[in-house]
Order: sequence, then C-alpha cells, then structure tokens
Amino acid sequence: MSIQVEVWGDMACFTRPEMKVERVSYDVMTPSAARGLIEAIYWHPGLRWVIDRIRVCAPIRFSNLRRNEVKATVNARAARTVMERGRGELYLSAPQEIQQRATLLLRDVRYVIEAHFELTDRAAPGDNPGKFQDIMLRRLKKGQFYHQPCFGCREFPARFALCQAPPPCPPELAGERDLGWMLYDLDYSDPDNIRPLFFRARLQDGVLTVPGRFSGEVIG
Repeated sequence: MSIQVEVWGDMACFTRPEMKVERVSYDVMTPSAARGLIEAIYWHPGLRWVIDRIRVCAPIRFSNLRRNEVKATVNARAARTVMERGRGELYLSAPQEIQQRATLLLRDVRYVIEAHFELTDRAAPGDNPGKFQDIMLRRLKKGQFYHQPCFGCREFPARFALCQAPPPCPPELAGERDLGWMLYDLDYSDPDNIRPLFFRARLQDGVLTVPGRFSGEVIG
C-alpha cells in the first residue's frame, strides 16, 4: 500500500552529518527526514514506513540564519552520580550554555513524499494493510498528527496534505543532478552499534528515487 503526501514550509534544514560545528543542509529532504515526518502523522508498531521517492516541487533556495543553540548535553555518567548521591544539578542552564551558530538552510520548500508501509512482526492478529491505509488517509484528510511534523528541526514546522496530483517539476530542476552522498537512515539493528547508512543521491527531473535498504546502493 502506497501513499503520496505533499509537504511544504517556509524553512528546512536537513543537516549534513560531516559538518561538526555549523549546520549545513542537504539540497533536498533526506529519506530519514521524510520517514520521520510520515511517522509524526501516523505510526504504529505493526507497520514500518519505507520511502520510495521524494519529488522536489519548488526551486532549491538556500538562506543563512544565525540561531541560538545550547552547546552542551547532560552527561549520563554525571546524572547517575547525582542520582546516587541524592544531590547535585540534573539540568542545563540555557543562559550559561547558549551560543550562536550559523545555519545554511533551505527556504520555501515543497515536496511530495511517495511511501509505502510493510507489516512487522509486532502487528496484531487484527491488523491488516487495508486497516492501516484507511487510518492514514483519514488522518491526512483531517490534518491529524501525533506531534508537529517538521523539516529537520522542530522550529521548522511542516504543513501537509494528501496529494492527489504532484505539482510539475520546476524548470531549473529538469535533467539530472548529482547530489553526492546523502544520509539514508540509521541502522538500529544493533543497539550497541548504531550505524549511519548512505547512498548516492541523484535528482532526475526533480525526483529523488530512494533505493531499497538491501539493494546494494546503500552503504554503511
């Protein structure tokens, strides 16, 4: 069972993992970001979303922005020590830990996500593809979601609707464009060794075709 979801927003940032300090966005939405957005609308332990294609329906435009970010994280070992001793601080003070960082983000984005779902071994006896398809379509039509869908960062909200017919490809995206290596997703099969997966992303007439996980095109 497959669906098409049109998503759009004012800003987006799909951060390249090789950029350690300043955030720099990929040219288009990544498959993992698309999966996260779909799961924000409807997720169930009995199904797994698979992204097939991402259609870029607006010209690719970048913009610079300086944002306040917290530069530290709560250390698990320090938190455990505080809990064992019964005293200490289990929080971060944002005014003390805040710093400004530059972000190269995308603006005025619009995509059509084509995806399908597969049943997992956690599906209940009464679960079936038709049931999940109907629930997803109903939630799309009503604009329902579990948490606000976003474009890479929570401060960049995404609006969405069921797509009946994809918008035409922007003229400047006609032809083929090599986007280089792109993050595919994270491999959680071994919780002690979570690995990033990558694939060679190519845009053909505004369409990013996402290879299958075990197609041989995904490495990690």
